[in-house]
Formats: sequence, structure tokens, C-alpha cells
Amino acid sequence: MLIIDTSHPIYRPLWVRLLIVGFCAGWAIIEFVNHEIFWATVVGGVAVYAAYVLLITFKPPPEKVEEPASVPPDEA
Repeated sequence: MLIIDTSHPIYRPLWVRLLIVGFCAGWAIIEFVNHEIFWATVVGGVAVYAAYVLLITFKPPPEKVEEPASVPPDEA
């Protein structure tokens, strides 16, 4: 089951993937510090899942190579 569509081009740069995982982990820490254990667990689970999908098992899709459009010869 794939919840995060890793074929989307936004996930290609490493800094974007690190930002997503870091944001979720930071949010989980804030919830834990505020004694919201349920939300800390939920967001921590999201952070772990995002780290697994976006950092550990991430395989970037192949880059698209655009071929030049063929122009039909002019008929005279």
C-alpha cells in the first residue's frame, strides 16, 4: 500500500524529503513535550513511515528524455 506517491517530481530533491521527515519528527517531539501522547504517537508514526518511504526505500523515477519533434519535410 503506497500512501505517498514517490513518482511525483516534488520528491526528487533530497532536501524536500528531509524537510518532510524533519517536520513530522519535530511536530511529534512538540506533542510529546506538551504531554499529548496520543498525537505524539500518531505524528511519530507518520514520521517513521515518511522516513521509510522517502529516505530508505526511495528510488527516483527515471528522468524523461525528450526527443526532438520530427518536422515533416516541406513539399514543393
